[in-house]
Amino acid sequence: MGDSGFEARVEQALADAGLRRNFASAMGGFAARRLAVFPDAAALERLREQGAAARRRALARLPELLEELERALVGNGIHVHWAETAAVGNRIVLEILEAHGVRRVVKGKSMVSEEMHLNAFLARHGIDAVETDLGEFIIQLAGETPSHIIVPAVHKNRAQIARLFHEKIPGTPYTEEVAELNAVARRTLRRMFREAGAGLSGVNFAVAATGTLCLVENEGNGRMCTGVPPLHIAVMGIEKVIERLEDLPPLLRLLTGSATGQRVTTYVNLISGPRRAGDPDGPREVHVVLLDNGRSAVYADPELRATLQCIRCGCCLNHCPVYTRIGGHAYGTTYPGPIGKVLTPQLAGLERAGGLPFASTLCGACEEVCPVKIPLTRLLRRLREETVRAGAAGGAGAGALERLAWRGYGLSAQHPRLYRLLFACGRWLGGLMPPVAALERWGRAHAEPRFARLSLRRLFRKRGIPDA
Repeated sequence: MGDSGFEARVEQALADAGLRRNFASAMGGFAARRLAVFPDAAALERLREQGAAARRRALARLPELLEELERALVGNGIHVHWAETAAVGNRIVLEILEAHGVRRVVKGKSMVSEEMHLNAFLARHGIDAVETDLGEFIIQLAGETPSHIIVPAVHKNRAQIARLFHEKIPGTPYTEEVAELNAVARRTLRRMFREAGAGLSGVNFAVAATGTLCLVENEGNGRMCTGVPPLHIAVMGIEKVIERLEDLPPLLRLLTGSATGQRVTTYVNLISGPRRAGDPDGPREVHVVLLDNGRSAVYADPELRATLQCIRCGCCLNHCPVYTRIGGHAYGTTYPGPIGKVLTPQLAGLERAGGLPFASTLCGACEEVCPVKIPLTRLLRRLREETVRAGAAGGAGAGALERLAWRGYGLSAQHPRLYRLLFACGRWLGGLMPPVAALERWGRAHAEPRFARLSLRRLFRKRGIPDA
């Protein structure tokens, strides 16, 4: 879920002019659609508070809500499995599939299955997992991982997709017409839906009171995965539980508006059990795998627990000045962008991913748009501090000169007279300071500082503004 090659991947992404163009054309559209669907700022703020309150209430009662959810699911005829780690979750899914003799699975969009690396695991055991979300289908053909939580193939343009379909799908002529490309994917996947022995999906929300699984989508593939094959397996993180159905409408409004700029998605699926007598369709058997994979440790910290409020809308990615310039693959993690920089170090450990929280300007754009009001900047600062104190990878990489400069600044900032004296000296001796390039990592991303002729205090006095 994280590794030490982050800086190298960032350099590679920044040097890829095509990638930069693709992201520049896509990211502005997401932000504009969100503004259009939430034109009333005061109404949006009330809705955000309502959504955040629903998520906070659920997390406050998470252990008991999970038990309530299990009872309700079992009462609805759904099999429930608990997975402490991704490896355990993979094994549970494999055992279910093998018990039913399944060799092909059709998959709806699921970030948890990406976190588990489920496709590769099943492939090693001779089971073909076919992604049916169009974006996921594209990157599966390309042998890549998602670049975005909501739009997995956002890093690819039409010509790249056309070439991919032409090369990977037998008998497909080269075309850049969107309608024709969609038709090719539809024909290919329709056969997969008919032949698959099982469907696998994620879960957007699970309602504890009723044992209802909620999935939202725009293409209908999720409904095909959960309704056509005789077996349905849903995988979900344990934080996705909510208390009651009444909490669902505001959360769905926030999720779809923040993710795609829609008032509601094309399909909202509420699954409450397998096919019953008299039902015309639906799976004969439904299983739910509840995945922990480090979430309990996140939950145990009263401050970091807010990370689990996330509803995976991807809105923070769309507004992040770092993500929109380097894309998701540069992070080398399942969850990129601001939420990934907060979540991944907690799940994967600071040694493996402690550098991610430092890849932020702390501008607060992510926190400003988060539909459930996660305090992302505060969490980023907390993880930065922990990384530095632990001497973990990414946090202790500053050179000796840089560390000395910051210690000197800290000392002077604690003594006003010394600070004013050094500032005065800086105005006259600034030209003698070492070049910014000598400040190692810090210098690579910062311009040469220029000392102002007047201090802020003297400027205030000159303008007749009294000291506070």
